Amino acid sequence: MLSVTDLSIARGGVPVLEGLNFSLEAGKATILRGPNGIGKTTLLRTLAGLQPPVSGNVEGADETIAYAGHSDGIKPTLTVTENLSFWASVFGAPGIDAALEAYDLRELADRHAGNLSAGQKRRLGLSRMLVTGRPIWMLDEPTVSLDVQAVGMFADAVRAHCAQGGSALIATHIDLGLEGEVLDVGPFKAKPPAIDDFDGGFL
Repeated sequence: MLSVTDLSIARGGVPVLEGLNFSLEAGKATILRGPNGIGKTTLLRTLAGLQPPVSGNVEGADETIAYAGHSDGIKPTLTVTENLSFWASVFGAPGIDAALEAYDLRELADRHAGNLSAGQKRRLGLSRMLVTGRPIWMLDEPTVSLDVQAVGMFADAVRAHCAQGGSALIATHIDLGLEGEVLDVGPFKAKPPAIDDFDGGFL
């Protein structure tokens, strides 16, 4: 579904990962691993088209990726239903019932998002993925603020998505109980840029 070849990426103009080669296959989840600060978020943002790569190729990404970052992507003045309905209209989804059901949001449907707990906001943010219709999900630490039950909801949603032929790339440090491959980006850490004598005089 997605093919990455010799990809190099940077954060703030500083190279963080280089020489990445991997692919995402239909029906499978891939867990993205690596220490904090190595560039997992930068990689996801690059693949999602939010920033350009330094070099390399990404094939199959056009209009296929739904991205969920650290922000929940919800409007606090809108209700749960209104938030989901907005995103459903953006992506042309037929309805929001599946999203409400998957994350146990029916009892919260008429509550304003600003009045939700941190975990409830996270569940609402993740439920947006179900109304995008996009086959590739990219998620950056999706289980932050979730309790054990909600983590299970998320894992079930990913399993169902993959069972329908979708794929997912998930940056996480916890075991989600998902079958799939692990992509450890540690070996692809970019070499620090060379400092010439002139620059060195100011460091």
